[in-house]
Amino acid sequence: MSGGAAIFSLGDGTRVKDDAAAWDHFAAPSSTAEFCSSWLAILCAQIEHVSAALLVLGPDKEGGFGAAAVWPDATRNVKYLGLAAEKALTERRGIVDRVVKERRRVVEHVATERRGSQAGRAPGPQSAHVGYPIEVSGVLYGAVILDVADLQEQQLQHALRLLHWGSAWLIDWFRQQQVANQQKTVARLTVASEAVATALQADRLGASALAVANELAQRLGCERVGIGLERNGTAQVLAISHTASFDARSDFVRLIADAMDEVLDLDMSIVHPALDSDAVGGLAHAALSTARNGASVMSVPLVDDSRKVGVLTFERSAKAPFDAAELELGNMLGLLLGPIYVLKRDRERSVWQRARDAARAGALALFGPRHPGLKLVALGCVVVFAFLGFATTNYRVASKTLIEGSVQSAVVAPFQGFVMESFVRAGNTVKKGQTLARLDDRELKLERTRWLSEAEQTQRRFRQAAAVQDRAAMAVASAQGDQARAQLALVDERLERASLTAPFDGIVVLGDLSQLLGSPVEPGKLLFEVAPLDSYRVVLHVDERDIAAVREGARGDLALSGMPQERLSFTVSQVTPISTPQDGRNYFRVEAQLDQATVRLRPGMEGIGKIEVGERKLIWIWTHPLVDWLRLWAWKWFG
Repeated sequence: MSGGAAIFSLGDGTRVKDDAAAWDHFAAPSSTAEFCSSWLAILCAQIEHVSAALLVLGPDKEGGFGAAAVWPDATRNVKYLGLAAEKALTERRGIVDRVVKERRRVVEHVATERRGSQAGRAPGPQSAHVGYPIEVSGVLYGAVILDVADLQEQQLQHALRLLHWGSAWLIDWFRQQQVANQQKTVARLTVASEAVATALQADRLGASALAVANELAQRLGCERVGIGLERNGTAQVLAISHTASFDARSDFVRLIADAMDEVLDLDMSIVHPALDSDAVGGLAHAALSTARNGASVMSVPLVDDSRKVGVLTFERSAKAPFDAAELELGNMLGLLLGPIYVLKRDRERSVWQRARDAARAGALALFGPRHPGLKLVALGCVVVFAFLGFATTNYRVASKTLIEGSVQSAVVAPFQGFVMESFVRAGNTVKKGQTLARLDDRELKLERTRWLSEAEQTQRRFRQAAAVQDRAAMAVASAQGDQARAQLALVDERLERASLTAPFDGIVVLGDLSQLLGSPVEPGKLLFEVAPLDSYRVVLHVDERDIAAVREGARGDLALSGMPQERLSFTVSQVTPISTPQDGRNYFRVEAQLDQATVRLRPGMEGIGKIEVGERKLIWIWTHPLVDWLRLWAWKWFG
């Protein structure tokens, strides 16, 4: 064991000259530097022939490793161990590196850079560098390098094993630091999650902010927590912990509002006293601290989608200043609570405020420096509306249309009887006098035979009475004969009407007795309807909103469902002043005459007809239904 093995150095340069003190600092270290220095001193005391040792840890923000402990003296120049440290870090395994002649010259040059007692000594000609990396769960934390005498291979391997076993203390220490950091992270996440849960419990914005302020004040040990939201570029204090109501004009609240404004203006979190000597301080925070007897103050912005929407301000006793971990927690709370308060504030806005904000946002987007696509769309809309406002076209009233025959003749049952034969049905064309159907005439024929026989008998009685000159009998027989002949004429007429014939050339538009053979019919029952083929009229059902514009003599065009590719011209002949309800609206019947009929037309065809009513502006054509409805609504409620 070397002569300086019992002497070790702490990170601040303090020397401990006995093993008991080293173990005391190792068992209860106040910092990582103290633990590493005491551990390195104890390790070098356990390994023989150690002349110097170096412990490097990292990586730092730039990715490099630096000296964390040097043995036997913190001022000792151990730069010559850097090559071995770099090798151990690169290969991530234990190394034993003997110093050869070429390398010895390099090391000696490094050792003689500084003269005097501070220069240290270069490794002797028989030295070796033993190194071992420090890894925790696959993460490289650093390496330890020992400068030992160039012993036998077995002795060097023994030193390497001791170094391996001793590194377990460092690994355990770093794992404890990891657990402690994780516990702190969990604690911060717990505070943040409970604050979010508290913010979501209350429906109203003010109640939610006050509950969160009280919760954070209790959790973080603060004397006061304030929450403010941005409005028109300044912060308005919304809630102060443990304060149900406050006057916004008081100095007490004004100082908090000024501190919040400072955060919004600087666009950064502010801690007073500052965490670093070169950190940016805040005058408003200093004034707030002075007014609170030197209290520690921390303010963080509430953020919603990268936009500062408010500020959280914490006040605590000067004896417990805020640290970096609490600043990180505050920034986390700002990111989590910002969107919640924005949603609550937007939900509580009145209709007028929402409309005003929407109009302001739209005007900013339309006339501001951004959104060129929106400006192009707006310009296109202006051009379109200008065109619609000045351009005119022929306005036409559209309506449902039905084709009817100009005359429709009904064929009805002439007497009570039974259907015997049917020759046509709806859709068939017929000629004038063509038989459509025939009723059963057997009873009529029997009745005709009976009345014919009755007429012959009365004639015979009349002759007998005339032979005996019985005038009374002659008068009775004559009257009975007239009655029999009248009944016979009536039966003959019914027999003629038993055959139903077409009144003119046309088409059967209604009626089909082929399925009713043998069924009884009552006198006057409609059996067929016949319409002519060369004479039609157009019936248009015009909505009551457009009927005022329709005049007799107006021209129009018709497109039928059966002939959509062909347009038929017509002229309005009559506007019926009676409306009929249909599908929840009122429609007027307008009749028109076709200018020229086509052989393909059939009564009953339906389509769409458009009546020309004159020139109108395009914008009026498209908007007049809505404008008329608004006029009626306004007159109903305000007229």
